[in-house]
Amino acid sequence: MTSALTLPSGSHLASSWPETPPGADPLPGQLDRWLASRGAELVAVRRHIHAHPELSNQEFETAALIARELAVAGLTPRFLPKGNGVICDIGEGDRVVALRADLDALPLPDLKDVSYRSTVENVAHACGHDVHTTVLLGVGLALAQLAERGELPGRIRLLFQPAEETVPSGAPQVIAAGGLKDVSAIYALHCYPQLPVGLVGVRSGPFTAAADTVEVTLTGRGGHTARPHLTADLVHALGRVIVDVPALLDRRVDPRAGISMVWGRVHAGEAYNAIPGEGSVKGTVRVLNRDAWREAPDLITQLVKDVVAGTGATAEVTYSRGVPPVINDRMASAIIAGAAGAALGPDRVVEAEISMGGEDFAFYLEQVPGAMIRLGTGIPGSDVRVDIHQGSFDVDERAIGYGVRVMVHTALAALAAGAF
Repeated sequence: MTSALTLPSGSHLASSWPETPPGADPLPGQLDRWLASRGAELVAVRRHIHAHPELSNQEFETAALIARELAVAGLTPRFLPKGNGVICDIGEGDRVVALRADLDALPLPDLKDVSYRSTVENVAHACGHDVHTTVLLGVGLALAQLAERGELPGRIRLLFQPAEETVPSGAPQVIAAGGLKDVSAIYALHCYPQLPVGLVGVRSGPFTAAADTVEVTLTGRGGHTARPHLTADLVHALGRVIVDVPALLDRRVDPRAGISMVWGRVHAGEAYNAIPGEGSVKGTVRVLNRDAWREAPDLITQLVKDVVAGTGATAEVTYSRGVPPVINDRMASAIIAGAAGAALGPDRVVEAEISMGGEDFAFYLEQVPGAMIRLGTGIPGSDVRVDIHQGSFDVDERAIGYGVRVMVHTALAALAAGAF
């Protein structure tokens, strides 16, 4: 790997670069030695991206950086039509295995006191996408070494995707640009600070939830709070929507579907002694089951109208699709679990928890089989509990090396597995 990015003078790794874990299988082509020698450069890439975050759909400089690094390695990356994402094939063959990383940051302030703190006001890599991007870059550069020697048994496609954090998201853009053409399987990882560095979490089946939004607007006759009988009493009607609709939903959907409806915003009126003529409530609907997710808009709309029917108010329901649920393919999950065991040692692979968060990796899984895993980034011995989407979020940078090992093993195992 040749890179213009190096750690600043006097800087050091947050923790020592990981050696090949005990019980792990070596990477082919002496890639373990290659990876160990490039640790500082990969960390420098991650810190540069972390210090220069870009919001969804604005990832032009990040994409340009990735393309330059891949080109230096002799690869031929191509930009998405907007220039804010990169697709790059490595090797040859009809069978293609795709690996995906996301590039965008969040509209949050970076609260950390570190040398690589965000230089962009109120924008921060608080979800670990800088790590995802760096890991995939390292995987690409490692596999390029094998391809150059004719030792890569197939074709790997790197997908550096924009706009994971927004709706509409970037995965459909990548698909429209041919990102899944000839792809037989796709894999990804996501930072998970609840797992210590050096561990990965794998799960077959439901992994993350569909994430939609619903807004209910009520209108009706307003008036004086002394005479509610002459009004539709919008605040009371909103209260019924807030309480009754989620409760009824729980009784109309199979509890195994994993549906959750939670309100996050409510507004009605300004004066304490005046009943308003309009009010609204907005929240999220999260579902683990694909069938229940498809049925949710019609069901929730009907429940709202049924609840409001006796109040005299009129209800308008705006249901907006977000992302589908991530449902990991059984065979793909087995392949990445085995690869992670080979990369890190079998005792470092644990069962991942189901998350009710959303991930637009689901769009790829609607087209081809695949799986996402969780990459442990927690700092051992730290008393500070951090989570993603917090301004204080950071990682143990050894996770980069572990992530590269896991995804290189995964790419090779998926190529060897043949068609699902």
